[in-house]
Amino acid sequence: MAKVILSVKNLVKQYPDILAVNNLSFDVYEGECFGLLGPNGAGKSTTIEILENVITADSGEVLYFGQPRDRSFSQHIGIQFQNTALQDFLTVRDTLKLFSALYHKPVPQQQLIESCALQELLDRDNRKLSGGQRQRLLLALALINNPALVFLDEPTTGLDPQARRNFWHLIEQQKSDGKTILLTTHYMDEAEVLCDRIAIVDRGQIVAMGSPSDLLAQHLPGTMIKLPKSAISDDDVFEFRVNQQKDFIEIMTENVDQVVSQLLAHSVNLDHLTIKAPTLEDLFIKLTGHGLRE
Repeated sequence: MAKVILSVKNLVKQYPDILAVNNLSFDVYEGECFGLLGPNGAGKSTTIEILENVITADSGEVLYFGQPRDRSFSQHIGIQFQNTALQDFLTVRDTLKLFSALYHKPVPQQQLIESCALQELLDRDNRKLSGGQRQRLLLALALINNPALVFLDEPTTGLDPQARRNFWHLIEQQKSDGKTILLTTHYMDEAEVLCDRIAIVDRGQIVAMGSPSDLLAQHLPGTMIKLPKSAISDDDVFEFRVNQQKDFIEIMTENVDQVVSQLLAHSVNLDHLTIKAPTLEDLFIKLTGHGLRE
């Protein structure tokens, strides 16, 4: 069984107007990608900043390989912050050299260039990088000290779909190389692709934790059928449960044929019926009552 690389116990962080982190506890295992999911304001970024030792928790503890973190902890981790300022008028090559000087044993520059696909950008000014190119450089800077644990705080926010998928490929390569990754995101497709386990956070608390497939099987087994709210009248009575949402109705079932047969028997118009497997977005709505990106 994999070792616990990071153990988080009963973290609490209170600000004057909000309890940002409310008694969070979880373990991160060596070699996995662990995701913290939730909407803006859920407490994800505050939690990850505590784990990075950027800010201090009011109570609780964080252990690195079973021991309290000391001053050397920064040499063992890599961080890609949600917002990072790069030095103007420096090229990508110069930026890599600058950050390499901050660590005792930096990764060879050519290795970083290849692993983060920077070959064609080395002589480009930081100011002229696109969003995806900038994030690739920031990932290289997070990996420059060959960290055992990499923190990625919403690394693909604002990227176009192609740039996001290209960045996912780079993260998957780091996982294959044995890196442990702690990722915060509110993109559910990103979490399903990258994360071995996730913790869904809402209002500073973990509301569910496990692998994406296990959580969906536990909370939303079967298939989801959706219809416009106007398709079913208040007088219709069915053997299955109908969940009323704002603009549509939702039916969870393990027998789609049976549900459709009953709908047809009640002369329900099926023109706008959709059938799909539940997603993490659906799971979050069920557990918290609102969408992940609200």
